[in-house]
Amino acid sequence: MRLIGLAGWSGSGKTTLLTRLIPELASRGVAVSTLKHAHHEFDVDRPGKDSHAHRQAGARQVLVSSARRWALMTELRGTPEATLAELLARFDPVDLVIIEGFKRDPHPKIEVFRATNAKPWLHPDDPAIIGIAADVAPPSRTLPHLHLDDIGAIADLMLARAIPLRG
Repeated sequence: MRLIGLAGWSGSGKTTLLTRLIPELASRGVAVSTLKHAHHEFDVDRPGKDSHAHRQAGARQVLVSSARRWALMTELRGTPEATLAELLARFDPVDLVIIEGFKRDPHPKIEVFRATNAKPWLHPDDPAIIGIAADVAPPSRTLPHLHLDDIGAIADLMLARAIPLRG
């Protein structure tokens, strides 16, 4: 398994880009899994569902299974947030894991930048950024720069620069 990340501020278009990259990579025969970091509380089930009732009642983990999928939810209940390495260790084998977020971690990542977001660039302060996908030219030309709509070239860069997942 290899990994690469997409990093950028909220609203930069990371998720939109990722939903365009996954079919491109799949069309090339690349099996992809994703890991998304949320900086806020989130929910994957909703009130009225049995799994939600189990969590609200205090269950530490709730596994929901059907003939089509299964999902395991873990409530931290005051314990520390899992590290990126701990989360990656939970994946089944695939060709490529794409990490959305975790912008402060040292794995190689492509900065996603949209000018209308009015946020600062990440790459001048992050040596792990190996390329830029943006709708404008970056302030420095030291890294590969690809337009956000050049999905094929971004996929090429991801595959060329992804690193093996250390076990």
